[in-house]
Amino acid sequence: MATPKPQRSPAEIEDIILRKIFLISLADPSPADPAIVYLEQTAAELLSEDRPLLLLRDSMERVLIDRLSTPQPPLPPFTYLVASFRRAADESRKIASMKDPSVKAQIDSAIRDAKKLLISYARIVAANPDTFPSPNHSSAPPSAEIFSFLLAEVASPMDAFGGSSGSGVTAPPGFLEEFFRNGDYESLDPVFADLYDRLRSSVERISALGDFQRPLRVLLMLIGYPICAKGLVNHPRWIPKLSYLLIGPGRTIEITSILGAFFHVSALPDYKDFRSTPDVGQQCFSESSTRRPADLLSSFTTIKTVMNNLYDGLGEVLLALLKSVDTREKVLEYLAEVIMKNSGRSRMQIDPFSCASTGMFVNLSAVMLRLCEPFLDGNASKVNKIDPKYVFHNKRLDFKQLTSMNASSEEVAAWVEGRSDRENSVLNSPEASSSGGGDKYSFICECFFMTARVLNLGLMKALSDFKHLAQDLARCEEDLATFKAMRDQGGSPQLEEDIKRLEKEIEMYSQEKLCYEAQVLRDGALLQRALSFYRLVVKWLVGLVGGFKMPLPSNCPMEFACMPEHFVDDAMDLLIFTSRIPRALDAFDLDDFLNFIIMFMASPSYVKNPYLRAKMVEVLNCWMPQRSGISATASLFEGHQLSLDYLVRNLLKLYVDIEFTGSHTQFFDKFTIRHNIAELLEYLWNVPSHRNTWMKIAREEEKGVYLNFLNFLINDSIYLLDESLNKILELKELEAEISNSVEWERRSPQEREERMRLFHSRENIVRFDMKLANEDVGMLAFTSEQIPAPFLLPEMVERVASMLNYFLLQLVGPQRRSLTVKDPEKYEFRPKQLLKQIVEIYVHIARGDREGIFPAAISKDGRSYNEQLFSAAADILWKIGENARIIQDFVQLGSKAKNAATEARDAEAVLGDIPDEFLDPIQYTLMKDPVILPSSRISIDRAVIQRHLLSDSTDPFNRSHLTQDMLIPDVELKAKIAEFIKSQEVKKLRR
Repeated sequence: MATPKPQRSPAEIEDIILRKIFLISLADPSPADPAIVYLEQTAAELLSEDRPLLLLRDSMERVLIDRLSTPQPPLPPFTYLVASFRRAADESRKIASMKDPSVKAQIDSAIRDAKKLLISYARIVAANPDTFPSPNHSSAPPSAEIFSFLLAEVASPMDAFGGSSGSGVTAPPGFLEEFFRNGDYESLDPVFADLYDRLRSSVERISALGDFQRPLRVLLMLIGYPICAKGLVNHPRWIPKLSYLLIGPGRTIEITSILGAFFHVSALPDYKDFRSTPDVGQQCFSESSTRRPADLLSSFTTIKTVMNNLYDGLGEVLLALLKSVDTREKVLEYLAEVIMKNSGRSRMQIDPFSCASTGMFVNLSAVMLRLCEPFLDGNASKVNKIDPKYVFHNKRLDFKQLTSMNASSEEVAAWVEGRSDRENSVLNSPEASSSGGGDKYSFICECFFMTARVLNLGLMKALSDFKHLAQDLARCEEDLATFKAMRDQGGSPQLEEDIKRLEKEIEMYSQEKLCYEAQVLRDGALLQRALSFYRLVVKWLVGLVGGFKMPLPSNCPMEFACMPEHFVDDAMDLLIFTSRIPRALDAFDLDDFLNFIIMFMASPSYVKNPYLRAKMVEVLNCWMPQRSGISATASLFEGHQLSLDYLVRNLLKLYVDIEFTGSHTQFFDKFTIRHNIAELLEYLWNVPSHRNTWMKIAREEEKGVYLNFLNFLINDSIYLLDESLNKILELKELEAEISNSVEWERRSPQEREERMRLFHSRENIVRFDMKLANEDVGMLAFTSEQIPAPFLLPEMVERVASMLNYFLLQLVGPQRRSLTVKDPEKYEFRPKQLLKQIVEIYVHIARGDREGIFPAAISKDGRSYNEQLFSAAADILWKIGENARIIQDFVQLGSKAKNAATEARDAEAVLGDIPDEFLDPIQYTLMKDPVILPSSRISIDRAVIQRHLLSDSTDPFNRSHLTQDMLIPDVELKAKIAEFIKSQEVKKLRR
């Protein structure tokens, strides 16, 4: 019979397991395993205390200290402690099969105590690596081992995409959690210092294609522990105080702060000295013109996916830190510091050494928009937490240097100072003492204003850069086409060099453009979030003036006037940009934007900048159904009450106001702006409800805004058509030069290049001017049919007649054949269509001429009127198939004009020599209704001065201010003129 195996006592079992964990021996001076260390001193101490040579939990700590204090240990102290923790975890699993529950509970408790002890000493050693002896070969600090553990802990099979998947060294189960969960912040501070430095270095100069996702998950994991979150925001590199020669504070915070390194990760191009790897442009978009569309689409999808992983991760990081009272303030300080140190990014040209990269600020834009999401739905209770006083009184961001909506910096300062004095007096009153004061703002308020600034410096700047990049690319492609055309006619070494240079530039621009497209333009979610934010901005701004209603209060509230202009400018830019991206506006509610635009586009007392108001029209222009490609946008114009009531009126008003922008380029700018207004007005004319509003305005304000609108429309038509026709003659000369191959070849390559550049430049000018001229003449045609009365007013009729006569002379006169060019459609020059419209305007005005004044006005034009032009035009119209009724009415008008000319000559003969005092001082014609100018005291014909005042509100003789209501009827002179006419007629009868 076999001898039963002796049963071990619980204490013996505990001793065996703890010795396995700590790898020590108390009884055997020469253990079989060389990793086991004999602790002679501890054994002697136990014997002297009459205790058995067993390792029990009450002696664990002295054993551990003795083991760690061993000279020349086989392992570094931290590595030993981690390995011991791993063995403890293994033993914990093994005892699960123990049958005796009381023994199992005792042993389990001992193992838990061992693990706590190991974690405690691991923290001590990690923070102070020199506390215990290390092997001579030991080099890496404990924090390096912890960092490896962290990377392994968050590893994913997908990480191979961005680079190496790690060393494979993993921490024992539960070690990291135990290490960080209940640690003491002060004692672990040195660990955090090194750990976060390593984390920052691991993503330094990494692009969107690099391995940033594991470090990002490590960051997320760490800040899940309160002491680690505290360690992050108190790290010297949280807001670095470092400074570098030649590198400004904006770039410094990006390249030296912990979060800056993560925010730098991007697909967008950066300045060469700060470029990240792998190069996204070269890897994904090199020689893009020859790539398959599927390859490009795959690259776009990859970049969008990884960048959204970055946005989500960094958003979680900031949100977690913001939720804790211990870290929230530090996060807000960091964001404010990044914004303030990068205010230079708002300039036209960004200094890459002074300012952070566009990639960082696009990333920050995406993250800030995520933080705003809870209040982007426009919930009233949340919007009410956005306090306009933040702009003037907050201690984080400086808004003083920003252009205000409608107040000068001096006005803002005076108003804020006055308001502060009043608020201080209220706060210091006895009633206020119990309620407290100060300027604490809610997170919603801070987040709103910080996001507005970040978007201005980030996403909106990126969209602007993309636009300029596309323009540079188009310019290079146009130049390359020109150079290649010149090479076909005979090249030169210099020309070949220029072609190679341009091909390199085009490749670079193409790569950069596609990088922007991948990270920004194709990220529909990013653009929709930005649109939602700016919808909140405009709703909040409208709240400052009393809500969505018209007309606006006569006085602009100072809160609105002092708000930064870029809040609205950025909103409009984003709307224009997204309107041009297919499907970007799908299912997005634009009503609030439309309300805002209608309220403010014709309100200079609210929005001072005329270019910003013009930008609002550009937005509407993009939304026209035929341009947007979205049928839903038609409801914005055709079923929106504020639009039906005010849109046409405000467009007409802005058309007039934009004559004077205050800019040195106002003369040329106004044509582009009016082009957008004209296109929109033409669309609205075809919407019956808007046309009815238009006709009502023309009746009610015939002598007001409508007459001013008509005046500038005629001014522009004359200038643009005249310029276009003159430039066409220049083009013909250049065409003749180029087509004369013998003479052309004799010119030097440089001269040929200069002439070709001039030719293309003239082509662009003609195309633009002609397009605008066609629009203006078209508008005169369709408005004159329904609203002829304003064209027949005394101050307008002669001017309109002169304009039409001049156009008729150009189109059917002797010099018309000189206007023929090789490809007129290329320049939008359609002389037949233009002639039809000019003739229609003549006929429309004549049909509304109940007093028969129009034929006389036509014949009075001594510069361009020629009775033969009417018959010449009629002949052409018959050939090109104009409506027979129009031609007949036009011929009849020509006959009336001829008769009026005869009558005018007879009347002139009757009057003889007219005294100078009866002649208008500008036109030198007999005055019909003389008025006195109050400042210069000169008498002038009312129609002449009224015509002048339509374009210029000054006395033409001394430039003093003058309006129509200031004119003084010259009753005495009028009577003298009437007497003179009567006497001359009597003289004729007596002859």
